[in-house]
Amino acid sequence: MDISFTVRLPVHVSSVPFVRGLCRQALEHLRVDRTVVDETTLALTEACANVVQHAGPDADYEVSVVIDSHVCRITVVDDGSGSDGGQIADRAELERAPLVGDGGTGLRLMQTLVDSLDVRQDPDGRHRVSLEKRLSGRPSLRLLDRN
Repeated sequence: MDISFTVRLPVHVSSVPFVRGLCRQALEHLRVDRTVVDETTLALTEACANVVQHAGPDADYEVSVVIDSHVCRITVVDDGSGSDGGQIADRAELERAPLVGDGGTGLRLMQTLVDSLDVRQDPDGRHRVSLEKRLSGRPSLRLLDRN
């Protein structure tokens, strides 16, 4: 069974637990391993919290979730005036970013929790965060070797 949904939400702190709950229920309905559910919903929470923190107060954002038997794909899109998603050029640059300090901590967290992370600003100016998490196989929680 596949599950997919898209919701458009106001940029408000109360929208984050709402969409996290929708995603969690869908994954649990499909009997996905609890660790995978927790990692996926934490990454989604961080992506949505970034929108709430950085998008303008009158903006909306959209969350799309597509789950099949192998992977969960999540896209969070906002058209707020937040920071430029193009700041993170590639995985290597993200891995060199400090764990604490001038930002990027949430992006590092999301990268650690999921198998694929893409952050970009679309040509139309919308900010897009795309996450992919495998639903089976080895756990994808990766600690970065700083040596």
